[in-house]
Amino acid sequence: MKLLVTGGAGFIGSNFVRRAIEGTYPHLAGAHVTVLDALTYSGNLANLEPVRDSASFEFVRGDILDTAVLDRVLPGVDAIVHFAAESHVDRSVLDASVFVDTNVAGTQRLLDAALRHGVARFMHVSTDEVYGSIEEGSWPEDHILEPNSPYAASKAASDLLARSYHRTHGLHVSITRCSNNYGPYHFPEKLIPLFVTNLIDGRSVPLYGDGRNVRDWLHVDDHCAGIALVLESGRAGEIYNIGGGTELSNRELTRMLLEATGRDESFIEPVADRKGHDLRYSVDITKITEELGYRPRVPFERGLAEVVQWYRDNRSWWEPLRDRARLP
Repeated sequence: MKLLVTGGAGFIGSNFVRRAIEGTYPHLAGAHVTVLDALTYSGNLANLEPVRDSASFEFVRGDILDTAVLDRVLPGVDAIVHFAAESHVDRSVLDASVFVDTNVAGTQRLLDAALRHGVARFMHVSTDEVYGSIEEGSWPEDHILEPNSPYAASKAASDLLARSYHRTHGLHVSITRCSNNYGPYHFPEKLIPLFVTNLIDGRSVPLYGDGRNVRDWLHVDDHCAGIALVLESGRAGEIYNIGGGTELSNRELTRMLLEATGRDESFIEPVADRKGHDLRYSVDITKITEELGYRPRVPFERGLAEVVQWYRDNRSWWEPLRDRARLP
């Protein structure tokens, strides 16, 4: 099997690549994995260092907007796992244009290329943020899309494009929507890696507003395991939510990180809330659980402790990236 992974040098994509090549997913045993990544600010070849010398791995630097690159890498590919995306909400608030270019136009060009080259399966990786914000309960996959940030709107548009290529062209497209990921190799602009690295170095952490915003936390290994299940057995044209089952307010999570790093609440720096900040996300994972047997396996307390230790042990990975993590 030949697999193309777009955005495979990023946080989640590289985790999927490492696990696939290491043999974590039995149905991908022996697969040849090609990573296509433009290596923008958050792409990092160091994320792929553990599998760099594998005979099953190939890296191509290129942009999904570049049809010539797509036509070079897609012949013979059996399946695409599409992670490539601009993903940081704050950056989308400052400038939405690159989000539309990459997430919408890039996905469209990749879908067209998949059709041209007869790719059998197209896995489109999305986010729970396309649903908007929910006060109580959890979103099923058929909930209306009400994105509230330019980032979420661009992902919602790409979801609809991907689904349309199944309905219009018969392309075998499956879509996943995940909750907030955490884990090693997470670029230090997102909440957990930013807070952990700041606290390790005795710096304050910027907490938006009153800290009441609630997120469901999902270990990246569990997310990628869910993606692998959908790639193997997901139905064409269907959407699958992938969640971790641990809902915490940002303030609750911050207190856990303070405790894990031996800091106190004097390290919290309240900052003005993000524009259009969604209050709560929560996905219903009944569908993927009942159809494909998905279960999150990593308990949050253990996963968080391991992540904090990983950042303690891997300063050489994150320290050069920290300045790049600051918003323009």
